[in-house]
Amino acid sequence: MIVLQPVLEIQAMSVGFDLWPVAEAEPYGFLPLSGALSPAEVGTAVMSIAACNDCEPDDGRPPRPTDPLGAFLHGLLTMDDLFASGGLRVTDTVDGRTLVPGCCNGIDERSDWAEVVDGSGWASFGHAPSPCAERLGERVRLTVDGDQEDSPVIELAVTELRGLLSHVERDLADFVHLVGPWATRHIPGRAEATTAAVARALAVPAPVQ
Repeated sequence: MIVLQPVLEIQAMSVGFDLWPVAEAEPYGFLPLSGALSPAEVGTAVMSIAACNDCEPDDGRPPRPTDPLGAFLHGLLTMDDLFASGGLRVTDTVDGRTLVPGCCNGIDERSDWAEVVDGSGWASFGHAPSPCAERLGERVRLTVDGDQEDSPVIELAVTELRGLLSHVERDLADFVHLVGPWATRHIPGRAEATTAAVARALAVPAPVQ
């Protein structure tokens, strides 16, 4: 069985983070995003997305606020181009093989997968490791690490992959629908803006308020 999940890379600052409750998570591990997350896991995800965009203000953005919460969320709430480190994780539960996104890959870049099934027929997803996918007729070959000659591979039908990619979009939309109520409880003054920013970082339509 092939399982495809949108996964978010957890930032190292999850250890000792105290602006809102977060779940225990291994730094630089991956958190699958879906509508099944607990409130603490939603907090971990929002923390990681905000941390990805925690940059010093430049190019005309307003100065960073002095309060800790406002300072931490400033990049997420003011930057035009947002980033959420991670991507899509593919697991072959029969053969025990897993493809994970490489460094510098973002969840918003999952449109590259559409290139595999309906475009050029090839795409890569970061580096160290360097996963990639290639369409071969009516099948797709996923290479866990393109830099290794003997890399494990996962193969599946194009039609199966297309269906799995549709499910990924539902998982991400379901996750974003969790963010609104979570933000209303934990960061009420910035709930709507934070929910919209998280949706933009993931390239998902913002839920209707």
